[in-house]
Amino acid sequence: MSIKIYHNPRCSKSRQTLKLLEENGAQAEIIEYLKTPPTAEELDTILQLLDMQPRELMRKGEAEYKATGMDNPDLDRAALIAGMVNTPKLIERPIVLANGKAALGRPPESVLAIL
Repeated sequence: MSIKIYHNPRCSKSRQTLKLLEENGAQAEIIEYLKTPPTAEELDTILQLLDMQPRELMRKGEAEYKATGMDNPDLDRAALIAGMVNTPKLIERPIVLANGKAALGRPPESVLAIL
């Protein structure tokens, strides 16, 4: 089984989720998305798997949300996804992909449902 985690080692929820995966015997490919952001196509697929719209996966409390204009209500899906790719700090974390499914690790235990 292939498991990926879009991880930020500075985030406590991300660290907790990774630890939970390891405790359940899951060998996850760790993608530090701030260093290696997903492509627009990958992020679009992740959003579809999560059944979320782009804004639902955005960290709206980050200063970059307004600074980059992502708070503009007129932006379409492609523009919002491009904004997250260009400013990956805006992507909520952690995201786990497994078995053709995706889960947001908030709370960390929510990822267990897709293993």
